[in-house]
Amino acid sequence: MSDTILILGACGQIGTELTQRLREIYGSEQVIASDIREGDAAFLNSGPFEIINVLDRDRILEVIQKYKVTQVYLMAAMLSATGEKMPLKAWDLNMQSLLHVLELAKDKHIQKVYWPSSIAVFGSTSPKINTPQQTVMEPSTVYGISKVSGEHWCNYYHSKYGVDVRSLRYPGIISWKTKPGGGTTDYAVDIYFKAKEEGTYECFLSKDTKLPMMYMNDAIEATIQIMQAKKEDIKMRTSYNLAAMSFTPEEITEEIQKHIPEFTISYNPDFRQEIADSWPQIIDDSAARADWNWNHKFDLELMTKEMLSNIGTKNNELLTAL
Repeated sequence: MSDTILILGACGQIGTELTQRLREIYGSEQVIASDIREGDAAFLNSGPFEIINVLDRDRILEVIQKYKVTQVYLMAAMLSATGEKMPLKAWDLNMQSLLHVLELAKDKHIQKVYWPSSIAVFGSTSPKINTPQQTVMEPSTVYGISKVSGEHWCNYYHSKYGVDVRSLRYPGIISWKTKPGGGTTDYAVDIYFKAKEEGTYECFLSKDTKLPMMYMNDAIEATIQIMQAKKEDIKMRTSYNLAAMSFTPEEITEEIQKHIPEFTISYNPDFRQEIADSWPQIIDDSAARADWNWNHKFDLELMTKEMLSNIGTKNNELLTAL
């Protein structure tokens, strides 16, 4: 039997591009996109789409049964910066949606679950350099608290009920196809748009704030790769560290200026600086590389060329973000 995939939160930053890629692999009719609201016309016309509030377990089950879904990618979440403004709403959204999907998997309505975690699980007491797979995790944001809690729920449902749930701790994700969605690492997306469109940018982090980052193409490939890996190769049922590159706002600015010499930047750190300061600078993802052969392709130089050459193209107008 071929897999049928349901993506919850398909209109988000990662969900839009993940949906596209999965449809290329499995076929448009085998990948059902869903979100709490409709995406744009191009997105809706590319394959099946359903309106789903991820807090409504019965609605999720209804769509699973309608399409005979075998895999669920739960991409819906409230991110770090937005979550700090609405902490209880963020907790409810991030945790209840996961528990709904895990329960549906436990009851054999679906065979496999993907749920993304984040570097936000780490806190100020975690090692900042080469942050290991297993270490102290004392997050300081509601987003991070919900993600570290979710990791333990994933592990619990796997060990107690045999649920095949897989997860990655995403670093900051950078893409030219979708605008930022409320995360602390969003400056690394916005800076490219501002450089191309306005020639100047005011950064909400200090110039020497180093954070782990990844180009969207690598994040999508890692997500699909872990889901296609053999069950016995997935040894971490909390979540895998995932890494590609780390840089500061100053370093990304210097790379942009190689292409746009007149580009200028100013710095005005806000509440997101404290969040960023609590996160790792460089992630050790050797477990993912050893267990299921993860390997990134994009570094800062190559990513910058891709971003600046694509922003402003017609393709950029086809997708929208939350």
